[in-house]
Amino acid sequence: MIEKNIRHDTLPMAVFGEVLMDQFPDVQQVLGGAPFNVAWHLQAFGQNPCFISRIGNDAMGGSIRQAMTDWGMTVENVQIDPDYPTGTVEVTINNNEPSYEILADQAYDFIAAQQLNPVNQYSVIYHGTLALRNNISEQALNALKAHHAGKIFVDVNLREPWWHKESVNQWVSNADWVKLNHDELVQLAEPQNTIQDTMRLFLTKHNLNVLIVTCGSSGAMALTNAGEFLEVTPTGNISIVDTVGAGDAFSTILLIGMRQDWPLSLALERAQSFASALLTQRGATVKDLSFYQTFIDTWALD
Repeated sequence: MIEKNIRHDTLPMAVFGEVLMDQFPDVQQVLGGAPFNVAWHLQAFGQNPCFISRIGNDAMGGSIRQAMTDWGMTVENVQIDPDYPTGTVEVTINNNEPSYEILADQAYDFIAAQQLNPVNQYSVIYHGTLALRNNISEQALNALKAHHAGKIFVDVNLREPWWHKESVNQWVSNADWVKLNHDELVQLAEPQNTIQDTMRLFLTKHNLNVLIVTCGSSGAMALTNAGEFLEVTPTGNISIVDTVGAGDAFSTILLIGMRQDWPLSLALERAQSFASALLTQRGATVKDLSFYQTFIDTWALD
C-alpha cells in the first residue's frame, strides 16, 4: 500500500492498455489506441505518465518505441512480445464518424503481470476496456491495482464484438471516475425517464465519485456523488477533419484536472476545448508540440 506520508499528487499517473496503428483509407498510418493517445497527450502536457502496454517484436513495434522515445516518453513499461504482432486497426470514416475493424490476438492482449514492477506507486491508474478482452492483460491490470491506493479512472470503449456487459460493469464498479459516451451509457445502464436519472442510477449502482457522459457535437455531462450535475457544450465553428481520438483528448484533460485539483466545471470546460481542437487534426495523436503550447500557456500548466 502507499505510505500515508506520500502525497498522491506528486506520483505519476499510470496509463494501461493498447497501443496500435490506426490504418486510414488513404493508406496513412497513425499511432493510436485510446490509452496510448491519452499517454501521448499527457506527455505533451508535461505529466510524464507511466505507459504500460505490449508490442510485437516487429518493425511496427519498433516504430512505436522510436516515436515514444522521440516524444520524451519512457518505454521501460512497454513489453515486447515474441509471438504476437503489434496491434493494428482498420479505420473507415462515414459522415465524419469513425468505425473500426479490430483484429484478435494482438500483442496488447498479452500484457504480462510478471513483467510489471510491483513497487511502483501511482496517483491515478487510467485504463480502457478493449485491452481487457483477454484475461492475461486483465490479470496484469488486477496485479497493478492490488497495491494501488490512488484513484482509478475507467474510460469505457465498447468495440464489437470485444466486450461483455457483465465484465465491463465489474470494471466500472472498481473505478472512482468513469467516462463513456451516450450510446455506451444506454448499452450498460438501466434506462430511466431522463438521461440525468439514468446517470444518477448508474453512478449510485457502481458507487462512483464522478460519471462523465460525452455526447459528440452536443458536448458532455457530468454527475458527482454529491449530486452536482454539470454540462459543457462546444463553442465556435470547427473545421472537422475527423473525430478519431476526441474522447481520448477529453479524458486527458480530465486526468490533469484530477491531478491539479481543478473544479470539475473547469476541467470539463478545458476538456471540451482541447477535444474540439483535436477535431481539426488527422488521427488521434499530434506530433507538433506547438499544438499543445497554447493550452499550456493559457492554463498556466507547470
